[in-house]
Amino acid sequence: MPGHNRNDDEDDWDEEEDFGPGDQPTTVDCQKCGCEMYDDAERCPLCGEYQVRDRLGLAWEGRPWWWKAGGLLGILAVLFGMLIFCF
Repeated sequence: MPGHNRNDDEDDWDEEEDFGPGDQPTTVDCQKCGCEMYDDAERCPLCGEYQVRDRLGLAWEGRPWWWKAGGLLGILAVLFGMLIFCF
């Protein structure tokens, strides 16, 4: 592209990203070729295969039992309130 300098894009690139102690990116293996890739990547950088993950259980994953119980009680309270309001 005329007038486009490739170095302009590279100036915005931060090669040494600062991650906090809990902010290290997590990796998973590609479902097709097994290549190690970032957890939030949509496609494998090696084979290009789209990654399909079950994201339904991610909200509950790794939470303590009391957090899950509180969430379930909250959902039940909303449903109960809706039933009382309708009848």
